[in-house]
Amino acid sequence: MKLEVFWFDDCPNHHAATALLNETLDELGVSAEIEMGKVPDLETGEKTKFAGSPTIRINGKDIDPSYEDTGDYTPRCRVYFTSEGFKGLPEKAWIVDAVRDAIAT
Repeated sequence: MKLEVFWFDDCPNHHAATALLNETLDELGVSAEIEMGKVPDLETGEKTKFAGSPTIRINGKDIDPSYEDTGDYTPRCRVYFTSEGFKGLPEKAWIVDAVRDAIAT
């Protein structure tokens, strides 16, 4: 399973996103290394198709089930539309679902 977290320096949420991912993996009994992808500039953003910070991908797929690639890969904060409104972190349930999908395939 390939786990990635993409972020940029000014993001206040990438540490919390990584902790949430680790916590979820522990709860699911999954042991896997997380690749951290720092996105310092637009060139790196374009290479990684950066959706904003923090972005979590599992097997190359964004964990947000409603994610649509806008083509804007500028290093910036990411806002998720969750069941509780706009947040700087994704819902834990999205991570659970994405991990389970990755395990099943």
